[in-house]
Amino acid sequence: MCYIVKLAFDVDIVKLAFDVDMHLHFYQVLQFLFSQKQSKRYILVHCTHGHNRTGYMIVHYLMRTLSISVTQAIKLFADVRPPGIYKPDYIDALYNFYHERKPEMVVCPPTPEWKRPSDLDLNGDVVPDDDDDGGSAAPLLENHGTETLMSNDDVLGDSIPFNQQDTLRQFCYQALKLGAGVRGNSQFPGSHPVSLNRDNLQLLRQRYYYATWKADGTRYMMLITMDGCFLIDRNFNFRRVQMRFPCKSTNDALAEKTHHYTLLDGEMVIDTLPDSQKQERRYLIYDMMAINQVSIVERPFYERWKMLEKEVIDPRNYERQHVYQSRNPYYRYDLEPFRVRRKDFWLLSTVTKLLKEFIPKLSHEADGLIFQGWDDPYVPRTHEGLLKWKYANMNSVDFLFEMVDDRQLLFLHERGKKKLMEGNRVVFNDDSDPASYSGKIIECSWEKEENVWICMRIRVDKATPNDFNTYKKVLRSIRDNITEEVLLTEIHEIIRLPMYADRIRSDSKANSARRR
Repeated sequence: MCYIVKLAFDVDIVKLAFDVDMHLHFYQVLQFLFSQKQSKRYILVHCTHGHNRTGYMIVHYLMRTLSISVTQAIKLFADVRPPGIYKPDYIDALYNFYHERKPEMVVCPPTPEWKRPSDLDLNGDVVPDDDDDGGSAAPLLENHGTETLMSNDDVLGDSIPFNQQDTLRQFCYQALKLGAGVRGNSQFPGSHPVSLNRDNLQLLRQRYYYATWKADGTRYMMLITMDGCFLIDRNFNFRRVQMRFPCKSTNDALAEKTHHYTLLDGEMVIDTLPDSQKQERRYLIYDMMAINQVSIVERPFYERWKMLEKEVIDPRNYERQHVYQSRNPYYRYDLEPFRVRRKDFWLLSTVTKLLKEFIPKLSHEADGLIFQGWDDPYVPRTHEGLLKWKYANMNSVDFLFEMVDDRQLLFLHERGKKKLMEGNRVVFNDDSDPASYSGKIIECSWEKEENVWICMRIRVDKATPNDFNTYKKVLRSIRDNITEEVLLTEIHEIIRLPMYADRIRSDSKANSARRR
């Protein structure tokens, strides 16, 4: 809870509930400083004695605005406000929150002599002390040690203030070179593939494509800033996660700077390790649209994909390896909420191996293939040249399901409004009550024999159903029935075309040279 008290002399007191308002506090400070560049107004931070809670909040601010370690930030505060933070809980919480190992040389200062065990008021009662109330010093600390079963529906990260989210949305629209449109900047701008059918299958003959597997995970864009990383879901909502992405260094030393306003696209999957059955969350990054505030959406995909490896993945892997080998590792990548890697794309000539050998061995679910134009720019929203092929039983449509007077109704979107799909029926496989699905987005596959939709799952990551045009494309794909056999036969013919034969030969040589 946050509330403001107006005083004389143009002074405002902002009172923050310490356990819930850290992100709001940080954002308000940044906004104030930005608006007061030409004035001499200042922000004073204080608690009862101005050491533990004050230091905790100021160190958070320093960590999110400077490329420094927790140890350096704690020392900066202690130098100007001796003895600094003297409660171990607060110091430990800061190291844990930023995934840093506390060095042995860091010793918590002793309690100041003036700090008596209990101050009494005139009535002999203990004076409440915000610096020593026994509360948690780590309200935003993510829990990585739980043994609960992971799900694609899990909510990751911390919510952020609405005004901050709106600012980040504006950056995404600018990076993707989009105008606000009728609905402002509230619509998810990420690129969406279209279902493969007999017509757009011919695009594979006209343009040069690479292929990758279609993971059955959760779609997220990710915006990396000094303030933290923000996962962006399909509803265009942002949630902050604590991750580290160092920039590429110009020499062999570790990078001093981290990425600031780098925009990525990818999908979150849950890998189940075959031996231990242990689950690991992993973010598969397949595109990059901006790097350190510079938009690169107009560059061809193959350039963006290579930049992603050199500018984001390699520096992170280099630092992580160096940290693990260090005698005194300061940053703990193992405490991050998920792992990251660049998603692989392969020559069209490898699709048979991709389907027959690679996908069956994956440690997460996959429901088909993605065909990516190698020379394509990044196209926001529906990209007619980005093709998805799904196994026949996995072709699906996301409906809004509602029950009205015992009637089961399915809705789509058309021109931003609900469209009732008369004559469409849905069947639920389990014994659950259909009424429990009312008002929810359900993913449904088509049952040809019964002429009905089969509910596969609730889409908790989506707030709206598919657009009617998407529905028509999925129906077309179902009707065309491009089976795995048909697809492989087509691709076998396509890769013999001169356009493919020459570039496959050239790309194969380049890939072999890089592996040497």
